[in-house]
Amino acid sequence: MTTKDRQPNSFWKTLSKLDWAAIAFCLLGVFAMWRRDYLLGVPGLGLLQFIGILAAFYLLYRFWTRWRSQLLWSLRNRLIVAYLFIAVVPIILLVIFASLLGQIIYQQLGAYLLFHDVEDRLEMLRNSCGAIAAVEETLPVGERDRELLAAQVLIAEKRQLPGLLVNFQADPELFRKLAGPEAHSFTGLLQQGTQLQLVGMREAETPRGTRYIALTVPVTSEFLEGLAPDLGPIDVTLAQTVETESPNSGVRIGNNNYRAIARVVTRKRELSPARSWPDPVVDGFSQLYASNLGPDESIEQKHPVFAFFTARRSRLNDRIFASLGELSGAKVLELKLIAVIFLLIEFAALVIVVVLTRAMTRTISDLSRATQAVQEGNLSARVPVERRDQLGMMGESFNSMTGSISRLIMEQKHLQRLENEISIAREVQDQLFPENLPHVEGIEIEAICKAARSVSGDYYDFIQLSPTQVAIAIADISGKGISAALLMASLQAALRSQLLTAGSENVNTAELVSRLNKHLVRNTGDDRFATFLIAIYDIAARKLRYTNAGHLPGFCLSDGKSQHLDVGGIVLGIVDDYDYKEGCVDVPPNAVVIGYSDGLVEPENAYGEEFGVSRLEAAAQRVRQAAPRKIAESLMTAAEEWAGTPEQADDMTVIVAKLK
Repeated sequence: MTTKDRQPNSFWKTLSKLDWAAIAFCLLGVFAMWRRDYLLGVPGLGLLQFIGILAAFYLLYRFWTRWRSQLLWSLRNRLIVAYLFIAVVPIILLVIFASLLGQIIYQQLGAYLLFHDVEDRLEMLRNSCGAIAAVEETLPVGERDRELLAAQVLIAEKRQLPGLLVNFQADPELFRKLAGPEAHSFTGLLQQGTQLQLVGMREAETPRGTRYIALTVPVTSEFLEGLAPDLGPIDVTLAQTVETESPNSGVRIGNNNYRAIARVVTRKRELSPARSWPDPVVDGFSQLYASNLGPDESIEQKHPVFAFFTARRSRLNDRIFASLGELSGAKVLELKLIAVIFLLIEFAALVIVVVLTRAMTRTISDLSRATQAVQEGNLSARVPVERRDQLGMMGESFNSMTGSISRLIMEQKHLQRLENEISIAREVQDQLFPENLPHVEGIEIEAICKAARSVSGDYYDFIQLSPTQVAIAIADISGKGISAALLMASLQAALRSQLLTAGSENVNTAELVSRLNKHLVRNTGDDRFATFLIAIYDIAARKLRYTNAGHLPGFCLSDGKSQHLDVGGIVLGIVDDYDYKEGCVDVPPNAVVIGYSDGLVEPENAYGEEFGVSRLEAAAQRVRQAAPRKIAESLMTAAEEWAGTPEQADDMTVIVAKLK
């Protein structure tokens, strides 16, 4: 670190214009949340808070990317950071979640208080309407008596129902629209254009005939002042149903779109001041339902009316703890004490973690210094062991390790020699596989070989004998490494020497395999052998002559049928004078010949079941019409999916010849 890096203002000089803008928005967002009470009604307040949150996350990312390498280099700091993420961060998330959950609960409580008070007013209308109807039905009431009865109701309900009107001759048609054909009473909200009112109506059978009594209370600012005194300002918004295609479509509720057309707000209510700094504002709303009387006198039931409100959590807490009376303060104090104790325990746990981390990392620091010494060539470096715990055992293990470094170096050199041998074997093997596949009209050939290790024990070859004849060979060599590669080279040399001589296109495959068998028996050890399958396809005669020397039988697929290439004899390199047999298959048009090694059919699934020849054959039948390369890749994929893992226990080889 240079002197310039240590300057106090070097960090601030590295900040870009975007970083400074993010800091400014973050501070504005914090101020908007802190002074939210004084900024209510300011346009774009919610957007400013959201941008402030995004800016805070951006700054956290910037600081983390800048200090991560320096902060996490030390194991001690890594452990402390890990503890913060394991213990502190979940607690912070739980606190945030509890705060959000509390906000939702307080919103629901405020909505319930508002909804409950509206229902109480409707119940008053229902009871008053029922009382007036009962008087009408039982006593002969004159106009003077009705005026007195209405005055009594107004006096009784004046405070709760300001603006109450009593109508003893309500419109029967309106009553039927609101209540229905069979009902005798109606109580609810009624919206007529931009007017909203509480309505209580009742049908009364009087001596003078049927009368319809209606009590109405307009929803005005005065009415809202008396609702839910624990809440702050209330805003009731009336909506109108609009067509979906309308450009002014508002909120969609159910199958309809609604647009705000009028508002009724409280004028005297003010949000109560905060009792302490963690006393946020609760914003919420309650959805009421009204019967909407349209211009054409039609009634829309369950028409939404939105009542918005703001409140203080402290006032809502008073409502929650109202049943405790004077003991409510003790309950709140108890919760605060529990929170303080919880924070103290968390702080004590953090201090204990730092102390334990310092004790644990001292040995790690010693190990780090000793490792650097060994890296510089000082093999006598040792770690002082002062503890008899796992960290002490780690130091003893390091001391023991430095004493055996010479042996490890020798082993590494030995491994290097083995890798060189494997590299030579891989080079030999790469030269044995055909570089170019024969291009003969009427036959398409592809092959894939996946080695389980660096060097494969599988071998395949394609040799064009004449313009109309192609030889296809596949073998599985016993052993691995250089010995297998040398045996493969010997087999390939013998095979090509036999097939590339004049007249080889008419050679009998059984005689050819017998010669190869004698060559391996006489030139290899008793423990060296190879399975081998040779097939010669005559395009003109459409015949496939073959001999199978102990190899897994390939098959010829055509139109849902399968002919196995299993005629031949034992593996090569065991018995000197063995009489091999030649098989012959008449190849139908568009047939597919597939040869494979045992690594393709021996993969096992989780239950120990091998993939098997039958499943391989079924997989080949499904993709028989595809190109040879696609068929080979599909068979490899099917075997790997059966095993459930791309790891191989043995070499996997497949050759595909499409005979048109």
